[in-house]
Amino acid sequence: MSHYSALAILRHGLTGNRHWSRAWRDPAPKPTYDVVIVGGGGHGLATAYYLAKEHGIRNVAVLEKGWLGGGNTGRNTTIVRSNYMMPGNSAFYDRSMRLWDNLSQDLNYNVMLSRRGYYFVFHSPGQAEGLRRRANVMLANGIEAEFFDRAQIMKRLPFLDYSPTARFPIYGAFLQPRAGTARHDAVAWGYARGADKQGIDIIQQCEVTNYIWDKQKIVGVETTRGPIRAKKVALAVAGHTSHLAAKAGLRLPIETHVLQAFVTEPLKPLVDHVIVYGGAHFYISQSDKGGLVLGGDLDGFNSYAQRGGLPIIEHTLQSAKALIPSISRLRLLRQWAGVMDMTMDGSPIIGKMPVEGLWLTGGWNYGGFKAIPASGYCFAWTIAKGEPHPDNAAFTLERFERGYQIDEAGAGPYPKAH
Repeated sequence: MSHYSALAILRHGLTGNRHWSRAWRDPAPKPTYDVVIVGGGGHGLATAYYLAKEHGIRNVAVLEKGWLGGGNTGRNTTIVRSNYMMPGNSAFYDRSMRLWDNLSQDLNYNVMLSRRGYYFVFHSPGQAEGLRRRANVMLANGIEAEFFDRAQIMKRLPFLDYSPTARFPIYGAFLQPRAGTARHDAVAWGYARGADKQGIDIIQQCEVTNYIWDKQKIVGVETTRGPIRAKKVALAVAGHTSHLAAKAGLRLPIETHVLQAFVTEPLKPLVDHVIVYGGAHFYISQSDKGGLVLGGDLDGFNSYAQRGGLPIIEHTLQSAKALIPSISRLRLLRQWAGVMDMTMDGSPIIGKMPVEGLWLTGGWNYGGFKAIPASGYCFAWTIAKGEPHPDNAAFTLERFERGYQIDEAGAGPYPKAH
């Protein structure tokens, strides 16, 4: 496998770029592995990478029913942040931010991380107090946070609507300076390349249809490319978590919802940061190609379809215009939707399942993309050692049985509210 560097680019450029090696292999599945990971998105690939890198477990297969990154990893708004305050969430997402720092160097692949800052614009004294509390908790945990009043934010973000007729008057904003964006496809490709380099088999076009059982224990999976046995089977399948868990006899506290995103035609640099509109659930950033990336609410109904409905398009574009009136004449270039597994408290599940031989990372809600490095790192630790890493110890399935909620949004046991 080629090592990517400025010198390699120059050398291959001089020879017409005809001699680059494949980024990863396309192996046939072996009959048996130590670990089979179902799902070739960011979480599954990261788990495989850290199993090999951190724990020396290399007899691993990642099974993907389509192509790498074709699920939620390639269907999100690419935001990276750790402005969490609940015990369990704070340490976990901060670990993810620290792993993001050196991820390109670690993988020898540019994931295009941009530390552009994440502003949450607020519109009332009540919102201000809630965000100030969040900022203080973050600071107490060693996570950077800043607070700006109306006059300060007008200087920093002059293109927002501060007029007397604004739908929601802007009182100020809360900032996490180290937050930003990363290229979603590059994250999947980088982890795939890193895992392959460690000897992991990445097998595409290989859908898991059922499990192989030995009495009450799962000992492998049935696939469209034949049976594959394994000592441990790990699920990292995003919106299809409940579907595959049901095949193992599990009914999880999860609903699957559709979340849409949009990108406009390109324009010159305008939005230098990630901005969240506190008056409505809306967020915006600008891609490296110049398009404005827009996101909003869930569609409000359960679905496994990777498409959305017109009401959310209307809501999202109304919010965009209300926050930044100057973009009203832009045209949408494209739209996409991901399917998200939403838990009853808005926080994930990472760990061993009640069925012997089955492990799970799922229930990521809105936090899946930003959590990829920490999810992979902690899930690999959990699989390798048979016990959770301290940073994911709170994300057990049993917390729902005990009535212990990690409710970051304070929205109660309603998945669509998270």
